[in-house]
Amino acid sequence: MATWLRIPSMKVTEHFRRAKSTLFSIEILPPLKGASIQSIFDGIDPLVEFNPSFIDVTYHREEYIQRKNRKGELKRVKIRKRPGTVGISAAIQARYKIDTVPHMICGGFSLEETENALLDLHFLGINNVLALQGDMIKADGKFIPHPDGHTYANELVEQIVDMNKGKYLDSELQNVDKTDYCIGVAGYPEKHFACDDLDIDLVNLKRKVDAGAEYIVTQMFYDNQKFFNFAVRCRKAGINVPIIPGLKPIATKKQLEVLPRIFYVDIPEDLRKAVEACKDNDAVKQVGVEWAIQQSKELIDFGALCLHFYTMGRSEQTRAIAKAIF
Repeated sequence: MATWLRIPSMKVTEHFRRAKSTLFSIEILPPLKGASIQSIFDGIDPLVEFNPSFIDVTYHREEYIQRKNRKGELKRVKIRKRPGTVGISAAIQARYKIDTVPHMICGGFSLEETENALLDLHFLGINNVLALQGDMIKADGKFIPHPDGHTYANELVEQIVDMNKGKYLDSELQNVDKTDYCIGVAGYPEKHFACDDLDIDLVNLKRKVDAGAEYIVTQMFYDNQKFFNFAVRCRKAGINVPIIPGLKPIATKKQLEVLPRIFYVDIPEDLRKAVEACKDNDAVKQVGVEWAIQQSKELIDFGALCLHFYTMGRSEQTRAIAKAIF
């Protein structure tokens, strides 16, 4: 009879403690529903030689579409276009023996659904999670929490910490198995778009860390000074957990307008001019790689424990950067 073995896993913070040089990590997103997991492997394979310490797997909340029912009537129905975060995380750890960090989000999940997802990960031997509020539904125009779920990421962190202590939603459970999650959260060097100012955003970040978050991964940025200032302000505010810079090389001219609008990040004028001067997007990709290499070198000199790349399944640029840096 086959014996079930839990997937070996090490906490992200343990990777940081053992590091002798700056680490390399990546973030991917699940394929669209119905697509093969091979697209995930194809995006990871070219990066394995650079020994990523961990791989984040995003979670995407529900969306609403108009769909005809059996009577031919249009109805508003809820769908998830990119399910599979738990399964993909397990598949990656089993295939590559690389730790995964599945994202957990507030939006679209009840407390019980969150608990059940965390139990699934616990059974699989995955003990790292990134706790996020999650995106709003575009049609809503603002973040609306699940009626039985969390509103803010610090509340999600608290639930995960409770499970680490053996505290479940059903207080009458006995002889419960404690989870052992290492919890990361997001930070925003240029502030979260829904926050009024940097100081309030920093208060919100400290609230997540005080709740039990053990490290921070930042939103992408293109001006390193924004990150340097953010790190200094965090330390002054008493936020002393590791802060990991998140990087995403520019790949198309269109991103000059899309990235600031969607992610509320500034594009430095030198980078903007270099991209605008490109004849095509192949040239833009090269500019993006060169800019990210320079960013990476400066961040390593600053003392970054790890560089986290938002690859989203496209490895070409990240591979070129990693080859130059790692």
